[in-house]
Amino acid sequence: MEIKEYVTKDMLMGDIVQQYPIAIRALMECGMGCVSCPASAMETVTEAARVHGLNPQDVLDYVNERITYTEAMQEQTSLEP
Repeated sequence: MEIKEYVTKDMLMGDIVQQYPIAIRALMECGMGCVSCPASAMETVTEAARVHGLNPQDVLDYVNERITYTEAMQEQTSLEP
């Protein structure tokens, strides 16, 4: 399965969680419990990852993988009779 780029390094955390609710769990699994913090809404995913001592690209890869997988499962489910 080809991983799509839903989330980019310049996206604001607030926009990410609003557009892709599945990203909340994925971000938390990466160690970014800040998704519920009001201040994080105005940080980019890169800034937030660095605050938590994480590699921003690793976070992006993981989140995009989870979103891609979830979208594929939802599409497959909607095609089943």
